[in-house]
Amino acid sequence: MKTSRFTDSQIIAILKQAEAGSPIPELCREHGMSMATFYKWRAKFGGMDASLMARMKELEEENRRLKKMYADECWRRPNTDPPCRSKNDPGRGAAFFSSSCG
Repeated sequence: MKTSRFTDSQIIAILKQAEAGSPIPELCREHGMSMATFYKWRAKFGGMDASLMARMKELEEENRRLKKMYADECWRRPNTDPPCRSKNDPGRGAAFFSSSCG
C-alpha cells in the first residue's frame, strides 16, 4: 500500500485547522492535496488525537497480520472443515437438509 506524504501529526493539524474555521479549498491548496483526500481523512480521523490515531494504525497492522496468517493457513489446508471454507460452499448442512427434505 502506498504510504502517505503526510505524517499523522500533519494530518491531525490540517483537520484541526479546518475545525477552527479555515476554508477547506484554501487548506487543500495550501497543503497540496485534493479535497477528496481531506474528506477521506476527516471521515477516518475526525475527532482523534495523535495517540488514538497511532493506536488505530497499530490495530490495523495487527488485523492485516492476522488476516494474512488465516489466509496462509487456509492455503496450506484446503480440504479441511470450517472455518477455511469459501463463501460459495454451502457446506454439509445445506446438502443434508436438501436431501432429507426432498
